[in-house]
Amino acid sequence: MAAGLELVDLAAGDPRWVQALPVLQELRPHLTAELLEQVLAAGGPQGLRFLAAFDGDACLGLAGWRVMDTTSVIRKLYVDDLVTTDRRRSAGVGAALLHELESRARAAGCSAVELDSGVQRHGAHRFYLRERYRISSHHFAKSL
Repeated sequence: MAAGLELVDLAAGDPRWVQALPVLQELRPHLTAELLEQVLAAGGPQGLRFLAAFDGDACLGLAGWRVMDTTSVIRKLYVDDLVTTDRRRSAGVGAALLHELESRARAAGCSAVELDSGVQRHGAHRFYLRERYRISSHHFAKSL
């Protein structure tokens, strides 16, 4: 893990969201504090959790995740969001978050860790491939 890095779970109402939200907004620019509160309130009972990487008071990265049971792999840890602040990209923060999630997935009896990544995020794709993730499917979406 990167030196000085502390991985912490962030729950709804945690005061550290003040530092974490701007990092999450680098990936999800539409996300306001009010929308985040709504997502946390509705997503918490659905299993949504957040893991953040801090160096002192500075949030350097964040991962939103949940464990789910599916017919395809039976039990998996799904990563909703994985972002490292632009100023600390390629410094081991994303890898530390991903490795911790993999450890949690094993402890929860998961057979896989899965995530989606926007087609335009070429740097993220290189990172996931370096971390031994494979491109296993296409994701289709329709806005309503």
